[in-house]
Amino acid sequence: MRIVVHKGTNEIGGSCIELEHDGFAILLDLGMPIEQCSKPVEVSSIRADAVLVSHPHQDHYGLIESLDKAVPVYMSELSKQLIDAARLFSRQPLLGNNFHSFKPEEPFEIGPFTITPYLMDHSSPDAFAFLVEAGDVRVLYSGDFRAHGRKTSCFEGFVHNPPFDVDLLLMEGTMLERSGVDDLPDEQAVEERIVEVLTNQRNASFIICSSQNIDRLVSAFRACRRTGRILVVDLYTAWVLEQMKLVSERVPNMFWDDVRVYIPNNQYQVVHDNPEYFKDFSGDAFEAEQRIKMEELEGSPEAFLQVIRLSGVRTIERYLGEEPVNIIYSQWLGYINDKDRATYGTELLNELRNDPRVNFLYAHTSGHAFLDDLKRFAEAVSPKALVPIHTEHKKEFERHFNNVIVLEDEQEFIIGHE
Repeated sequence: MRIVVHKGTNEIGGSCIELEHDGFAILLDLGMPIEQCSKPVEVSSIRADAVLVSHPHQDHYGLIESLDKAVPVYMSELSKQLIDAARLFSRQPLLGNNFHSFKPEEPFEIGPFTITPYLMDHSSPDAFAFLVEAGDVRVLYSGDFRAHGRKTSCFEGFVHNPPFDVDLLLMEGTMLERSGVDDLPDEQAVEERIVEVLTNQRNASFIICSSQNIDRLVSAFRACRRTGRILVVDLYTAWVLEQMKLVSERVPNMFWDDVRVYIPNNQYQVVHDNPEYFKDFSGDAFEAEQRIKMEELEGSPEAFLQVIRLSGVRTIERYLGEEPVNIIYSQWLGYINDKDRATYGTELLNELRNDPRVNFLYAHTSGHAFLDDLKRFAEAVSPKALVPIHTEHKKEFERHFNNVIVLEDEQEFIIGHE
């Protein structure tokens, strides 16, 4: 089997790995780089008979729009729905790729390859590792994973019953050398921090997080329930939570007693203009029982925890007054600390975090495995060789793991008998 990491040996994001056997080539992810200075792979220069997408984060699927529409793209059904949601609410057309779905631990074939997906714990709700077999070679691609979220059972189940006889492990190392001193140790700790904030709440509280970080939304909801507050989400977040019914009935949604939906005008228009896509959701979301209006939020701000994104930070200014407003920032700090990533939302948030009328708190845990869990993963798989990917510190892998092979982007590597 021929292996080429087109992108991902020297950076976090932009992942794209080619596996070729008997003249048939598949790509593991086709992502957009995170760093603005990083050049994306040239899709037209890579031969691909099929693409596997591990999870619906832009740094793993963001370039499939440039792919020949005849090339099949494999991802979970929920991943496709989450990508559709992000595009619709950002006023982009739905992707027209040749999509196929798979299910956890159900092997399927693409050309000479047999692929087995393994559901992993990650900040994306449907993130997968892939065991790829062809001829006499077995390659495991870890995708992005962790062991400290709300799907810890996925990680524990995997390390207690891993694939056997793996020739090559392609393993992410996002957190290998990151200190993470500001991050909380796990998702439960995030919940506890939110509870602490809400318990002492006298004015409005906001949590800034991704609408697709379902673990974080669950933490926020659980904290609200423990403190007698109501979780308020926007229409986009409500739609994302509806999609979660594909995989779980335990995730809160807009029909639950302690959840309300606030509908910004621009999001109302998206749903109103796409009735065939949203079907019954539009009627359900617009009904008074689930919906909450601004005057209700402003009338009793202490009764709610509002979920907003960086693009909606201006909403907070409505509540500035004698009692401090709580802003719980629950994303990677790099989004607001890195001047190269500055947007209107980040600039305004940085002004607010220094405002004496604001109580700014950081409550976040990484979507990626810490070093000890990376070690547990690698030890469980016990590969004959390990290639670092999705990392800025690939040479440090040799200090912590056995049988490490350090590759450069676009370097060809052959494993097995050709």
